[in-house]
Amino acid sequence: MLIDDVTIRVKAGRGGDGIASFQKNMMALGPTGGDGGQGGNVYLEGTTDLNALSQFRNTKKLVAGDGERGKGQLNDGRGGDDLVTKVPVGTVIHNLDTGTTAEIITSGQRVLVARGGKGGTGNFKFRSSTNTSPKEFTPGTAGESFRIRLELKLIADVGLVGLPNAGKSSLINELTRAQSRVANYPFTTLEPHLGVYYELVIADIPGLIEGASSGKGLGTKFLRHIERTKIIFHLISAESDDVVRDYATIRKELAMHSGTLADKDEYLFLTKSDTIPPEEIAVKLESLKRLNPNVLPISIHDSDSLDRVRAILNGIKATK
Repeated sequence: MLIDDVTIRVKAGRGGDGIASFQKNMMALGPTGGDGGQGGNVYLEGTTDLNALSQFRNTKKLVAGDGERGKGQLNDGRGGDDLVTKVPVGTVIHNLDTGTTAEIITSGQRVLVARGGKGGTGNFKFRSSTNTSPKEFTPGTAGESFRIRLELKLIADVGLVGLPNAGKSSLINELTRAQSRVANYPFTTLEPHLGVYYELVIADIPGLIEGASSGKGLGTKFLRHIERTKIIFHLISAESDDVVRDYATIRKELAMHSGTLADKDEYLFLTKSDTIPPEEIAVKLESLKRLNPNVLPISIHDSDSLDRVRAILNGIKATK
């Protein structure tokens, strides 16, 4: 199962202590205590692996390495190892302790989420003309520690939406070979799937139901994945006894979740058009055209209709 919302603890490394040390060589005097090493930082880095947050199923804490204590003979302690953890592109990082937010929108992008503590100062740096043998040194400071919430919002060019069993998984499989599970029952898809059509990323969003924006069914868990899609492909099954009702249901849920969703460019597809007589298709198309003129009947078993979908995608790709 896709993990797309998790709260974890991040803890940067503690800085190493400085030390008080003196020359051990004969005929030599003076302080030689080195500084402590810097504590390691905690970073999150973007990856194209959609399932990267699954690592937090059992592990809820990220801890970077501590800095080493300073050494004698002017040798500083080694810095603590940084911790770099991969999270999916599209992850929003909410710092629950500071209230700040950051986003990872490209693969390889790295965000610092907890800064390591400073190393302490050794007694060598306390020397002066009036204090030639200082015994002072300072301890290292603690690294930052925060509770952070990682919320995945898919970044896709096209988002497929519709009621359960509208044919979204079948369509994305035909277009991209994304291998979404397909069956003839509601809630076939229980997690988002991504596919790539040449340079376009297509997201198969799990089926929505009336009341999803208020938490019913799969609820807002997957509505947020549509927020960043640039264009919506709205799928309605030709087998529906009321296609206008189905269209209005999804449009209402999108608008109630976010006003920007209702304003996105939308293409409307009457799927499974091979399952009912042509005259019935014509009636349903006429009803839907009053709501959205960009409506086409399609079937995964009709190569011509799939070519029309590909032509739309090619047009989107050309303007990307």
